[in-house]
Amino acid sequence: MELMLEQMPIVIRSLNVGFLQTLKLFAVTLLGAVPLGLVIAFGSMSRFRPLSYFTKVIVWIIRGTPLMIQLLIIYYFPGLVLGTPIWGGGEAGRFLAASCSFIFNYACYFSEIYRGGIQSVPVGQEEAGLVLGMTRSQIFFKVTLLQMIKRIVPPMSNEIITLVKDTSLARIIALQEIIWAGQAFMKGSQGISGAIWPLFFTAVYYLIFSGILTVLLGRLEKKLDYFR
Repeated sequence: MELMLEQMPIVIRSLNVGFLQTLKLFAVTLLGAVPLGLVIAFGSMSRFRPLSYFTKVIVWIIRGTPLMIQLLIIYYFPGLVLGTPIWGGGEAGRFLAASCSFIFNYACYFSEIYRGGIQSVPVGQEEAGLVLGMTRSQIFFKVTLLQMIKRIVPPMSNEIITLVKDTSLARIIALQEIIWAGQAFMKGSQGISGAIWPLFFTAVYYLIFSGILTVLLGRLEKKLDYFR
């Protein structure tokens, strides 16, 4: 116990650094995937069939394969083909590759949520808007979008909570997120080796972060009750 107390400040500092990397990956993924998902949803619903089919196939591939495999392919495959890594070296390059992988993966999942939300709005409302002289873009932003947001908040919340935990997959390409930081003390890091308890501490970080997000997303859902 004494040894654990002595090691605690070192472990906490290292876990904080790893968790900061996890937070950055989480934030960048949301900022990129939320708007990109809407673009992909429009592509899958396009009346131009080649675009619609192509988009649906891409979404099917991304949703049907593990994110871990996508990370490995995006990080290593271009370098193997071109003979030189396109992401650059070091932690910055691994973070960029992980961000692109996560953004595209979650954008495909979000696109299906958007598509379901848009299609759940009664078609009669669009027809009524056209009769009133509104353009399709006006109908979408002033009528459909507001109702869609209410419908997609619960499934989007689930995906966002899943994203918190999925960030740990980035360690497969050696991105030094919080799980990587905790696991390093088992192998030997900063004079500490064979210690498994720091790995259990990482679960506390995830639980607290997920708990905060659950509360915030729950409040958002309640604020949108006026759409009922």
